[in-house]
Amino acid sequence: MQKKQLNTSLYCRYIVQVTPAFRCPGVWPRAAAHWPLLQQPWPHPALITEVKAEGFDLLSKESPYARERSAVDGDAWVVSFRSAESLLLAGGCRRRCLSILKTLRDRHLDLPGRPVDNYHIKTLLLYECEKHPLDMDWDESCLGDRVNGVLLQLISCLQNRRCPHYFLPGLDLLRGKSVAALDGAAKHAWRILRELLTNSRSLEKL
Repeated sequence: MQKKQLNTSLYCRYIVQVTPAFRCPGVWPRAAAHWPLLQQPWPHPALITEVKAEGFDLLSKESPYARERSAVDGDAWVVSFRSAESLLLAGGCRRRCLSILKTLRDRHLDLPGRPVDNYHIKTLLLYECEKHPLDMDWDESCLGDRVNGVLLQLISCLQNRRCPHYFLPGLDLLRGKSVAALDGAAKHAWRILRELLTNSRSLEKL
């Protein structure tokens, strides 16, 4: 079967991208077999079992983060953990935290070269869940602290020019981004964080 990624133009204003995908339930990719690390308190065993049973998707497209692009047109596959990530981010204020962070990104970090996208935000939120494994850490009263924690991680990643994929840490999500774009995004992220830390009501205005 020949795999194709289709772009269809609608009324000369919109482009719809159609990407063939295969659902792979009940199996876990070998590349992510290390997850989760031993003695990691989050996620708990029952959730790990549920996540791995959810499986993954195979998308017929080239990864923007791959070290080398395929020389053969249409033979690239990308592993997507979208369903697994959704399960992990259920419970507590995790999804609300993600929504707030995405809004901050769209309003203040949608910069030329796209140094920060929503998948970076989701990835760092998953790492934040590991850093704060208790359910009480994700109570609504802790929402501001969790947002600040993800922003701190983002600044660190931008300054170090590396953001490891949550399930595939050998994959750098900042690969290919220009140093100037990363430095500019780090400065913008720091301004947001400073405002949040110095003004308790700034989250309502940002």
